[in-house]
Amino acid sequence: MFRNKEFNVFLFITIGVSLLFAVIIAFFSYVFASVVLFVSSILIVSFVLYTKWRYREIEQLAEYLRNIAAGGQSFDIRDNQEGELSILKNEIYKVTLMLSEKSAGLQREKTKLTDAISDISHQLKTPLTSMMMMTDLLAQPNVPEKRQQEFLHHIQTQIDRLEWLVSALLKMAKIDTGTVPFKKEKIRVQTVVNKAIEPVEIQMELKEQLISINGDGNAYMYGDLNWTAEALTNIIKNCIEHTPTGGKLFISFLENALFTEITIADNGIGISKEDLPYIFKRFYKGKNTSEDSVGIGLALARSIIQNQKGDIEVESEIGKGTTFTIKFYKQLI
Repeated sequence: MFRNKEFNVFLFITIGVSLLFAVIIAFFSYVFASVVLFVSSILIVSFVLYTKWRYREIEQLAEYLRNIAAGGQSFDIRDNQEGELSILKNEIYKVTLMLSEKSAGLQREKTKLTDAISDISHQLKTPLTSMMMMTDLLAQPNVPEKRQQEFLHHIQTQIDRLEWLVSALLKMAKIDTGTVPFKKEKIRVQTVVNKAIEPVEIQMELKEQLISINGDGNAYMYGDLNWTAEALTNIIKNCIEHTPTGGKLFISFLENALFTEITIADNGIGISKEDLPYIFKRFYKGKNTSEDSVGIGLALARSIIQNQKGDIEVESEIGKGTTFTIKFYKQLI
């Protein structure tokens, strides 16, 4: 406290003024001069003690901030009293609480990023390991031509899987960072459904699956045609994977004053109750998931739908099939 230049100057001036007045009054009355000196001394001591208390309070605040900066926990320093120090305490507490919450959020994001990198590494490692094994087998002498064709087909399958995985991850990364400019156009639902079915028609033919489409041809929705079709395609792929050969898929849609609804259903093997709450989680693979699945298609679909102010729900029963219900709300556009 006594190292503070402003405090020393103020104290020196106060003592000086008090002595000057005491000397002047002493010419008229020694009694009054004594009283002035006594009162001045009390005021000066009170000022020093009060300043010392304020310094102690400020030092506590400084220690609190040092503790926060060192990674310590934020404790409540508010005293709910009037005064500039109380206001300062309240503001410091608010700031440190906000910083603490942001730090916790960053830590959660860091954990999620670490887990995502681990999952991605695992997903990439599996097909790469498989291709390396096939390449080593192809490098061996006297490999029959039929076996060579099998190995090459397997390698091509893994390459396609890697290509789709990398593409899906890049799309999700763009959506997560908010760099995807989703359009808000009025589009016919029939157009979106037709565009979503095109990439999976061959896959359905190979499994001899039938698809039934039922809806109002004049139904419209507001959104991005290409991204919405991408989401529906991923949902349809999931239905195809979980529906046996000769199964059926059902797509229906309708429009009302509040929303446009698209329903995609199958009569496949269904999803267990244990897996149902997690099917939209990235890289999650349920009990009935095929080996080729990487568990990212439904996560990408939900991300696309939600970023267009939509909602997606799923209902399923083992042995009877699964139904996805998608709603795009008009009042939020």
